[in-house]
Amino acid sequence: MQRNAHTRHPILLVHGLFGFDRIGNFELFHDIKQALRNAGARVFVPHLSATHSNEARGEQLLVQIKRVLQGMGANKVHLIGHSQGALAARYAAAVAPESVASVTSVSGPNHGSELADYLRKALVPGHLPEHVAETVATLFAEFLALLGGHRQMPQNALAALNALTTEGVGAFNRKYPQGLPKNRGDNGCELENGVRYYSWSGTLQGSVLEGGLKVVNPLHNCLRAFSRYFVHETEHNDGLVGRYSSHLGTVIRSDYPLDHLDTLRQTGIVAAQAVDSIDLYVQHAERLKKAGL
Repeated sequence: MQRNAHTRHPILLVHGLFGFDRIGNFELFHDIKQALRNAGARVFVPHLSATHSNEARGEQLLVQIKRVLQGMGANKVHLIGHSQGALAARYAAAVAPESVASVTSVSGPNHGSELADYLRKALVPGHLPEHVAETVATLFAEFLALLGGHRQMPQNALAALNALTTEGVGAFNRKYPQGLPKNRGDNGCELENGVRYYSWSGTLQGSVLEGGLKVVNPLHNCLRAFSRYFVHETEHNDGLVGRYSSHLGTVIRSDYPLDHLDTLRQTGIVAAQAVDSIDLYVQHAERLKKAGL
């Protein structure tokens, strides 16, 4: 059966920390973008700093939203942000709501990440470990940009880390509260300032041995190791973000059996997955179309 995800407004897929649009022939959102386009959607992937604050990345996104609007002759866009990309999308919608039809957070740390809190405490300001970590992370981000053939974007690894802590996101939320739930774990307001807000995310479920072929996936195993540093959402996180921290606007679902990277794209290592993570994006585009967006 032919899918129809031809939304009224074009869709921008916004990457998160250490994300990119393309490196050589490899595109981070390739399978998602292709599935959406096959269903009739118009899709673009903006290029943002791999490491920087939410506001800095949000300003970069605003520039590229303007380009898409001009190029497409459109008046609004849909923003689907993965991980920190959700915070950049929220910033853009708060600053320029007239240009944004909807914001969808996919595994977004909308109330901060407990893992970021742990790293921030471990890297004592002004000490050597912090300087080494900042240098390595920044060099890696610049390397990604170089491989992608893009003009150099500003990188600031410490700004990115600070922006993802509970404290950092708390300060961000006080400035840009649109779509946030009043009580932790609840839904937020779906429609604010003419912008609709949605979210979905997953959690690590079962043990390593119950993960099937995921047991041979080193990235999945790293996320399971990271989950041990969660204090408040120990049993309810995707390895980087807590389940209830991800809530924004109308929560489609926040306990899909998917880790943090599964919600970005399917790895190809997992032969049979309970949830088709790519199809979630197509379903959502169909949801937006049905809403007249």
